[in-house]
Amino acid sequence: MKLSQLLFASLLISFSSLALSAAGLITVKSPYDAKETMYRFEKLAKKKGLNVFARIDHTAGAAKIGKILRPTEVLIFGNPQGGTPFMECAQTLGIDLPLKALVWEDESGQVWLGYNDPVYLAQRHGVTECPAVDGLSNVLSELAGKTVAH
Repeated sequence: MKLSQLLFASLLISFSSLALSAAGLITVKSPYDAKETMYRFEKLAKKKGLNVFARIDHTAGAAKIGKILRPTEVLIFGNPQGGTPFMECAQTLGIDLPLKALVWEDESGQVWLGYNDPVYLAQRHGVTECPAVDGLSNVLSELAGKTVAH
C-alpha cells in the first residue's frame, strides 16, 4: 500500500471514530455561557414538571485532581410519565434513563447544549416503533430551543 493511501485510510478511521462517538447526540449552539445555559435548561425542565436528580460539574471534578477542563456539566432529569412508557417498549432503555443534558464550552469558546436523541435510543434498543419516542423528542427539542432562545 502506498504511503498516501495509508495516510488517507488512517484519516478516514480517525474521522469515522469521532463521528461514531457522537452518534445519537443532538447539539445546539447556545448564546449564553455554560453556567447560564445549564441554569436555563434546569429551570425550564423543572417548570415542565421534570424531576432533577443530579447536576454534575465535570470541571469542578477535574479541578479536584489538579486538572483543567473547560466548562462541562451534565443534568440528569426525567419523570416516570415519560420514562415508563419508553421502558415498556424495552426495559433495557433503563440504562439510558433518566435523560441527560450536557452543556460544554468547546476550544473556541462556543457553548453547546446536547442530549441523546430518543429516536437513536429507540434504535439502539430495537424499538423504533415505540409510541413514547415522539413525545420525548418533542419535549427535549422544546427545552433545548427555549434554553438557547434570546
